[in-house]
Amino acid sequence: MKSATWSIFRRELAGYFATPVAYVFIAIFLILASAMCFYMGGFFERGQADLAAFFAFHPWLYLFLVPAVAMRLWAEERKSGTIELLLTLPVTTWQAVLGKFLAAWAFIGIALLLTFPVWITVNYLGDPDNGAIVAGYIGSLLMAGAFLAIGSCLSAATRTRSSPSS
Repeated sequence: MKSATWSIFRRELAGYFATPVAYVFIAIFLILASAMCFYMGGFFERGQADLAAFFAFHPWLYLFLVPAVAMRLWAEERKSGTIELLLTLPVTTWQAVLGKFLAAWAFIGIALLLTFPVWITVNYLGDPDNGAIVAGYIGSLLMAGAFLAIGSCLSAATRTRSSPSS
């Protein structure tokens, strides 16, 4: 049982990094997160070493970037014709859904983990409450999972059309 979920997880996660789209997504996420924290969030003007502005902009980042990850989950399977193959394998629907969801969540978690230098910068510039920052990262990861769950549901409910006449 766990083996099927793990296999789907590995296949999906490797699928993200097989194309340049993953690297573009991560680069855009890192640039926007840093810009929103340091420039739009007024980090230097406030004179306070914390990541409140960094986490305040995460819902907006996720609102625009997580659907790009989520819509790939099921709509792309239908478009490429591999959904029939996936559903005829000896895996349950729950194993397929869980494996795909966890892979997408891990991908977003990797992007979030790559913002670690921002935390180091804040610690270098001041003495922030690191417990609050850890809680912010956990909350941000859970929020990304919630956005991803909604996007995955919508991805499963929509059909991708290859041409306007289809």
